[in-house]
Amino acid sequence: MAEDLDQLLDEVERRLCRLPGQGAAGGHRDGDGQEEEQTAKEGRSAKLLMSAGSSEEDIDDIIDEICNDSSFAKTPLKLKSKSASLTPESNSVVVQTHRKRCCPVYLGGSSSPCGIGTNISKRTCDQLRCTACDFRVSLFNGYIWDQSCDYLFFRNNMPELSKLRAKMIKKKGARAYACQCSWRSIDELTDLQTDQQLRWVCGKHAE
Repeated sequence: MAEDLDQLLDEVERRLCRLPGQGAAGGHRDGDGQEEEQTAKEGRSAKLLMSAGSSEEDIDDIIDEICNDSSFAKTPLKLKSKSASLTPESNSVVVQTHRKRCCPVYLGGSSSPCGIGTNISKRTCDQLRCTACDFRVSLFNGYIWDQSCDYLFFRNNMPELSKLRAKMIKKKGARAYACQCSWRSIDELTDLQTDQQLRWVCGKHAE
């Protein structure tokens, strides 16, 4: 590659930059002319190498300058910290939006719709949990409990439906509720606060 450049530069010099004392047809060169030509060739090669080296140094300097630029270094960190700070906030919003409690809590017969109960929308809670036995309250539409039911029956059989059926009686419009320590047969909409013996609370609804 370097030899091709030298030949090209020699050709340019022969055509345009003839040395003093040289004829139009390219006369005979003496010893001094050859030495001057050799010196000029070496000078051109040195300049070419210097220019190439300087260009590489300039490129390295530009790359270093970009990498060391304070604004360039800080930008990715800002974006990362911003996205990280948004993640827990968005998750907390989702949890708060999609989990609600009944207030007040209603029980009701099978004709009463289930859902989130409020003073305006009187729906029966189907996410009840007992704070005494820590069991989820089961409900059975169209049934009531037999009067012979006792604590041991529910203690031993909850929540297996096949065993509970032994003391379930069909009754249209009714709903049977039970946990492991308490049970109720409900025919109409009832506010849970009116029954002080029950330790049932709303376990939150997913919208």
